[in-house]
Amino acid sequence: MSQTRKNLIVGQSGGPTAAINSSLYGVVKEGLRQKEKIAHVYGMVNGIEGFLNGTVLDFEEALPGEELEYLKTTPGAYLGSCRYKLPEDLEDAVYPKLFQKFEELEIGYFFYIGGNDSMDTVSKLSRYAKKVGSDIRVIGEPKTIDNDLVLTDHTPGFGSAAKYVATTVREIVLDANVYEKKSVTIIEIMGRHAGWLTAASVLARKSVGDNPLLIYLPETAFDEEAFLKKVEACFEKNLNVVVCVSEGIHDKDGVFICEYDNAVGTDTFGHKMLAGCGKYLENLVRNRLGVKARSVELNVSQRCSSSMMSKTDQKEAVSAGEFGVRLALKGETGKMVSYIRISNLPYAMKLGLEDVNEICNKEKTVPLSWITNEGSDIGEEFIFYALPLVQGQVEVPVGTDGLAKFVSRK
Repeated sequence: MSQTRKNLIVGQSGGPTAAINSSLYGVVKEGLRQKEKIAHVYGMVNGIEGFLNGTVLDFEEALPGEELEYLKTTPGAYLGSCRYKLPEDLEDAVYPKLFQKFEELEIGYFFYIGGNDSMDTVSKLSRYAKKVGSDIRVIGEPKTIDNDLVLTDHTPGFGSAAKYVATTVREIVLDANVYEKKSVTIIEIMGRHAGWLTAASVLARKSVGDNPLLIYLPETAFDEEAFLKKVEACFEKNLNVVVCVSEGIHDKDGVFICEYDNAVGTDTFGHKMLAGCGKYLENLVRNRLGVKARSVELNVSQRCSSSMMSKTDQKEAVSAGEFGVRLALKGETGKMVSYIRISNLPYAMKLGLEDVNEICNKEKTVPLSWITNEGSDIGEEFIFYALPLVQGQVEVPVGTDGLAKFVSRK
């Protein structure tokens, strides 16, 4: 790469998290700090799709001074997101078009913050750059509440979402215990194929035998009849039974439970858009067991709550953003920043880089050995793994109206 200063561009993709803007902050902050090597730090509005449409902003103009600091506690994706899938064929016309735009903006460093599908974009761009002899450096910054990226101990966003789930489930448990009458509360939590986030509901328990009494992940097959028997058995321990389920729970034939009740659509990546298993199980319990039942879908709140953001999660996300920029300046490309756990007690981790081609289009699921009681509970191994990630409280700045102060694009 020429010694002339190049520009850096960063984008966000996929579903937002409470920490995705912390990763963005880390990239932007470090990019602006490296004035001798980086002339401008640009942002792609609505990811690679927005970039193709020419929507780009300059961070020094968009978030001057202290406004950049508010990015760390702003939920959602500041730059906007997309679910645009680049063609598998590197001969497709979109690639020279993209690299022409990179050249026009004098881009030397490309950063993409996202999950599995976003790492697919990083892989394709870095492979195309190598194919055409471009010296642009392409780095992936991990992000996903699903915690399903391989070759990293955990992902930015998971700790905050896990903290939200555990806290909210604990609140719902207290609410459910108000009446001395049999009741079942089904809490539906995000997770299509990996149940990391639903597993975090085990952290809500204050003691052994506490609610949630049943926890079901998509890693194991779900059986309706066995479920109903377990619920009935739970009434011997507590009249108010709380059950946590992943949206992607399925039967032994791989049919999603939500499909029992309604047709589901698919997104642009061909993934089924899951929702509704909680409502289905609510009706099942009410009709078969004749007890009061209700369902709660945590929905987007679990991924966007800055009020319950984990301080550990935020700190690590910022560090990952900064680390990626420093390593790109040293010549690294085609890599994703990874988390490497050194120890649990005391908790310690370090950052590393992994070949993005070994990460994209793969999923890390909860180890089956961590799932207990015939697929209806979570073992202590998960607790030891997850508890360090939810530690610390973030103070969210408050405006004159008494509400959280966030930043958004002008």
